[in-house]
Amino acid sequence: MRDAYHEELDSIGEALVEMARLVGSAIGRATTSMLDADLKLAESVIAADQKVDDLQHELEARAIALLARQQPVATDLRIVVTSLRMSADLERSGDLAQHVAKLARLRFPASAVPHDLHATMLEMGQLAQRLMAKAAEVITTKDVDLALQLEHDDDEMDLLHRTLFQHLMDDRWKHGIETAVDVTLLGRYYERFADHAVSVAKRVVYLVTGEHADELQAAAAAAATPPAQGE
Repeated sequence: MRDAYHEELDSIGEALVEMARLVGSAIGRATTSMLDADLKLAESVIAADQKVDDLQHELEARAIALLARQQPVATDLRIVVTSLRMSADLERSGDLAQHVAKLARLRFPASAVPHDLHATMLEMGQLAQRLMAKAAEVITTKDVDLALQLEHDDDEMDLLHRTLFQHLMDDRWKHGIETAVDVTLLGRYYERFADHAVSVAKRVVYLVTGEHADELQAAAAAAATPPAQGE
């Protein structure tokens, strides 16, 4: 009975990894569809989001059944509850990838992004994909150090996001209001996608340690700070 119980717990973790891999692939393909004005690829990303939704629903059903049947406590309870929260982050990430693809579909046959911003937007898409791949690795390995590293990696996305706004605020912007709105939305989608990847990693920290990532980082910073003279 206990073996079956732990197999169910393991299956929840496997579903989370699969969700992370699916949404990571989705953001990469959505980026390509948007930059290349590839309608067929955009449609495939939009349709594939249903699989992510289905996985979340299945995971929720299994987690609720475990709570009802087994009444887990301590670490096992943390696994179930935290997994539910991670699945919500991942499902939302899938929605954001779908939003990128829908914008590509809306602007077809043109690209939603002006040529002079293609490189920046491509970099944001690739970074989003890498962050989610690292989140999937964190779910698998339960590596707390790697999980904490994701927040620092996310700083690069914040920098790219600011770069987009610098272009939009530049007096030389010549692409019109509609394109400015598209670029603003896309920047927000990628920034939020990265935030969800970081959130997943932070939840793994809590799952493993029972402490929140911010608390661990604050404690580590305090320990690394030399005492003031006279203390």
